[in-house]
Amino acid sequence: MKIFVYTLREFDELPFFEKFSKQYGVEFGYTTQSPGPENYHLAKGYDAISIITTPTPAEMIDAMKENGVKVISTRTIGYDHIDVKHAFEVGMGVTNVTYDPASVADYTIMLMLIACRKLRYIMDKANVQDYTLKGKLGREISKSTVGVIGTGRIGQTVIEHLSGFGCRILAYDIFPKDAVRQHAEYVDLDTLYAESDIITLHAPALEDNYHMIDETAFSKMKDGVILINNARGQLINEQDVADALNSGKMGAAGLDVVYTEPIRADNPLLKAKNCIITPHISWAPKESRQRIMDTAVENVKAYL
Repeated sequence: MKIFVYTLREFDELPFFEKFSKQYGVEFGYTTQSPGPENYHLAKGYDAISIITTPTPAEMIDAMKENGVKVISTRTIGYDHIDVKHAFEVGMGVTNVTYDPASVADYTIMLMLIACRKLRYIMDKANVQDYTLKGKLGREISKSTVGVIGTGRIGQTVIEHLSGFGCRILAYDIFPKDAVRQHAEYVDLDTLYAESDIITLHAPALEDNYHMIDETAFSKMKDGVILINNARGQLINEQDVADALNSGKMGAAGLDVVYTEPIRADNPLLKAKNCIITPHISWAPKESRQRIMDTAVENVKAYL
């Protein structure tokens, strides 16, 4: 079995692939570059390619098919970056990975707590030896209403973990779950916007929810609302979020995803007030990294 790995991070992923090469009898090649027309040829003669969130349109799938590739394995839980319909039409396999949703859920709650207690501001002041209290008094999460948009595996886990804090929890999803109702109340989106002190996003990126958090949505929300997004950058209008932060309409934002990753220097969120941006790392504690790499190789082996 031969796998060619694109966008490989040598500092953390390479040791895993070297280990699996021996464990599974896998021959692998790699590049640190993302796949593109200039390097499609590197996969020639391989059974599978391994990618991350790189857009994978029909043209790339066709090029890989011509190279003899039989399956595309994405080292991500999401696969909306792959033209799955076209892949199936031409007989190309597609696999994704899974990991414990607690990794993202716990990171989400951590960002909520950081935003509620103004920890970013507190640490910035501590760095210049300012230990006064002015401007540093936050809010209690247990006295807050938290709105969770999307109650799939991760959203449900967020709700289950949040229930221990004693806060009121609202939920919105087009596919409600009975298990979620044990800890949260399902409401319509406008009610969630109007009554939530904190809103956290756990929905996939779809045409129907593109830029769902925009100026219109903010007009329905409380002043000082906190926004958390560990799902997909496409769910928010970044300029509208920056404007809401700078005007004070929003109290804070905790974002582990942005529309273009890595983030561009001209992104308005970089200069926005009370905006915490992290490098799409909520999914990546060491336990999840192990599971992701295991699954990526096991999926290819099972498919072939």
